Amino acid sequence: MTDFFEFEADFVDSLRCIPMQVRCKLDICGIKLKLSDWNQMTTAERQALVELPCTTETEIQFYHDHIQQLILQRTGRPATKLPIEPHPAWLDSATVPANLQEKAQEIGVTLTQQHWAALTPLQRFALIKLSHPGHENKNFPIAIAEFHLL
Repeated sequence: MTDFFEFEADFVDSLRCIPMQVRCKLDICGIKLKLSDWNQMTTAERQALVELPCTTETEIQFYHDHIQQLILQRTGRPATKLPIEPHPAWLDSATVPANLQEKAQEIGVTLTQQHWAALTPLQRFALIKLSHPGHENKNFPIAIAEFHLL
């Protein structure tokens, strides 16, 4: 999985920000990665985190251990662990999360279950992340347009 979204175009060449596909893998393996920690990694290390698979139990464990090792090497402290959601909302194509629906309605968009089901899990993940309260939401309407939900 090395696809980037159009709304990430301003930083994917340098990988100065954490792309959604890596953020998704972090949630899957239960690691909170600060942008400051990400920026202490080399470009090659960041690219490896983009390219490494994180779907099977073995891959997830390897990804987790690899990031833990990188963070420890770069910062001298282990990465913060996150609880792993056993049934993440982005994998449930049948139910549009209520807070996401509310955020979409703020910009005049109604997300139907059919719209939601037609999205890829990574697109659903991105919309959920971009709709969180307190998150800089400037990319939310851009993602809505990119995913043809207008």
